[in-house]
Amino acid sequence: MSIFKKIIFLIAFFYLSLVSSHPQSYNAIFSFGDSLADTGNFLISDASAFPAIGRLPYGETFFKHPTGRCSNGRLIVDFFAEAYGLPLLPPYLGLKKGVKAEHGVNFATAGATAIAAEYFYSKNITILWTNISLTDQLVWFQEVKSNICVIRKDCREYLKKSVFIVGEIGGNDYNYPYFVGGSIKQLKALVPTVVETIIKATRVLIEEGAVELIVPGNLPIGCSAVYLTLFGTPNKAAYDKNGCLKAYNAFSKYHNAKLKLSLESLRKEYPHAKIIYADYYGAAKRLFHAPKHYGFSNTFVACCGGGGPYNFNYSARCGHIGAKACLDASSFVNWDGIHLTEAAYHHIAKGLLNGSFTSPSLTFPPIKQI
Repeated sequence: MSIFKKIIFLIAFFYLSLVSSHPQSYNAIFSFGDSLADTGNFLISDASAFPAIGRLPYGETFFKHPTGRCSNGRLIVDFFAEAYGLPLLPPYLGLKKGVKAEHGVNFATAGATAIAAEYFYSKNITILWTNISLTDQLVWFQEVKSNICVIRKDCREYLKKSVFIVGEIGGNDYNYPYFVGGSIKQLKALVPTVVETIIKATRVLIEEGAVELIVPGNLPIGCSAVYLTLFGTPNKAAYDKNGCLKAYNAFSKYHNAKLKLSLESLRKEYPHAKIIYADYYGAAKRLFHAPKHYGFSNTFVACCGGGGPYNFNYSARCGHIGAKACLDASSFVNWDGIHLTEAAYHHIAKGLLNGSFTSPSLTFPPIKQI
């Protein structure tokens, strides 16, 4: 081999070593949704509808104090940030004036709906935790974008290496009507509107410059302590072999099927964008199907609550007088009857990050183990 070829070989080898030792990653995460992803917006805005979120035991496991997260610790979006070496996302409403938040921002708000709040008020459904909807979160993003991006070309390049997590959102659009007596048949009629709202929001983000977007489906609500408590029945045929309410899980699957179908059409509309469906249902259902395999000894009973068959009591919810938390939340899937534990979110996040429950998979593999 000539000296010239040796030099070329060494340069190429050095370059490949350098690239392999510095894996590519996303430069920012922008998160939208509800309490499954909220890192503090609801608490900052007005937590009067759910003040317990600002008190222990919320946040007790990882942060050691309440942060506005509806769990004992980290959420799926937190594990995503850690996996890509990014700081935990600051809530939009907690941003200081002039701060660009170049590594991403969280717009998710507990209690948020996909459809505007006015729709629910027009139907005399007034138990909403917040008036913030997905449309409001898009307005917030546009404001943040104007602060981050000055030159259009630079902005386009920046957003190319950012990942947008559009949800989970839509769950509350169904929860609110269900909790005041809405039937499954009535709620099925709402699904097309909810899905179309999510699709429109995703389209807006693509038009704003988003190139890679994760759009999650809904969780298996028939396995949550709140649904098991409110809609429990002596009829054993209403439950699957794992103990979840079949009809409500079937509803979640119905929503998810409609969402996946609409995402397929959106991909054809924007072939340059990578639109990823995140199967939250599948990633969570396995925790109820084989809990011991994932280290859980308590699947349906809430870790924190005020009694009842599933430790969910609306008059003594987690954080209120009469409720208490379990000693080891890591062995529980359900946290407060409505939300999951950090341990459950950790397993869901791992399933998404390794590609088992994302279609297609994320462009960049995680640079850190979570």
